[in-house]
Amino acid sequence: MLMSVPNWAVAMFVVLATLVSLALTGSKFVHAKRVIPHPAEAIWAVLTDADGYEHWNPILVRAEGRFEEGRTMRYLMRTADGSATPVESLVRHLVDEREIDQFGGMRGVLTFDHRWRLEPAAHGTRVIQQEKYRSIGVWFWNPAWVESAYRDALVALENRLGE
Repeated sequence: MLMSVPNWAVAMFVVLATLVSLALTGSKFVHAKRVIPHPAEAIWAVLTDADGYEHWNPILVRAEGRFEEGRTMRYLMRTADGSATPVESLVRHLVDEREIDQFGGMRGVLTFDHRWRLEPAAHGTRVIQQEKYRSIGVWFWNPAWVESAYRDALVALENRLGE
């Protein structure tokens, strides 16, 4: 004997399946790079000096913690409207003078995978800052301001090295 499924149950299933699909497939990406005329070790020293962030970084205006795999970093991030919000990230991977990979956010809502990469380049070091966002929140959020802020951060990083 077949049971009939109420229409409301079918509708609820479709809504839930759609939300799960959006949460699993949603992603956005921002990317900024700049060749800075300094060696990787000098750039690395500034990037991994959490106490110094307030003196140069226009988006992460305060940093606390140590850049070590498995450690949590705490930041005060300046948002597009100029306000500040606390952000935490887990340092997932770190290669001295080459890469920092951090992960944070709220799973299922909005997560980020943020990477700093340093690569040899003619006349200095190519510094790449990129971030991938995932989960359902990306469908309702435009991170374009972040890409612009990351470009500004690279200029500020270069200026800090020139001081």
